[in-house]
Amino acid sequence: QVQLVESGGGLVQAGGSLRLSCAASGRTFSNYAMGWLRQAPGKEREFVAAISWSGSLTGYADSVKGRFAISRDNAKKLVYLQMNSLEPEDTAVYYCAAKSGSDYYTGGEYDYWGQGTQVTVSS
Repeated sequence: QVQLVESGGGLVQAGGSLRLSCAASGRTFSNYAMGWLRQAPGKEREFVAAISWSGSLTGYADSVKGRFAISRDNAKKLVYLQMNSLEPEDTAVYYCAAKSGSDYYTGGEYDYWGQGTQVTVSS
């Protein structure tokens, strides 16, 4: 089992940057595929980015490709989401999630979720 805690959200102007962090607890963090998803007010939760257990494979939603970068540090049990060139449409609660039994996963059925961190981008 793994517990996830996100941090790094906040208010930023359009064009700015933020880096989200996700701290994991548990002894087998490196066995989990990790992802970031987000949910904007009145909208369904959507996939943002994913990374394989080794960090060698990453994937992104088309809406963030070229602007966001996901990475992980298995030794520190951390996952990051670097967000650049932020747009008002990126405003949402961002969730870190873990998937067991998969090297890499881009769906929505993750096994473990953090509590979320709010990102607000002003125009």
